[in-house]
Amino acid sequence: MQITLLAIGKTDNKNLQSLITEYEKRLGHYIKFDLDVIPDIKNTKNLSEAQQKEKEGELILKKLTPTDILILLDENGKQYTSVDFSDYLQKKMNAGTKKMVFVIGGPYGFSDSVYKASDGKISLSKLTFSHQMVRLFVVEQMYRAFTILRNEPYHHR
Repeated sequence: MQITLLAIGKTDNKNLQSLITEYEKRLGHYIKFDLDVIPDIKNTKNLSEAQQKEKEGELILKKLTPTDILILLDENGKQYTSVDFSDYLQKKMNAGTKKMVFVIGGPYGFSDSVYKASDGKISLSKLTFSHQMVRLFVVEQMYRAFTILRNEPYHHR
């Protein structure tokens, strides 16, 4: 299985980017993983929230193939413990899923078209985090999930 993390806008903070890169490398030992960044939309001051979500949605949907499993990182999504998340990934692998795409939306969330195309929603927390920090949390939790599946000592039960 391949996992792609799709995100809108680059990470400005070099410290966060360094940590994200570290977990990407670690994750690469377990699964084919890539972080795909969609550049920020230009001139958003001239767009309504709905227009911005629509434009971002078009860019997100262009990145997908019909067989991709699309999972949105959304505040109203299902919450998992780290162990439950590892079980979720294992079930997807057992089902023969070729590619899962996890998406971090823009500042206003997702367009209706992206919600309609999605196969599920996951919430990391009831708290709100910056989009840049969410990338780190997702990549770290994916790494943690694979160490759990391999019974490695990174995650303490």
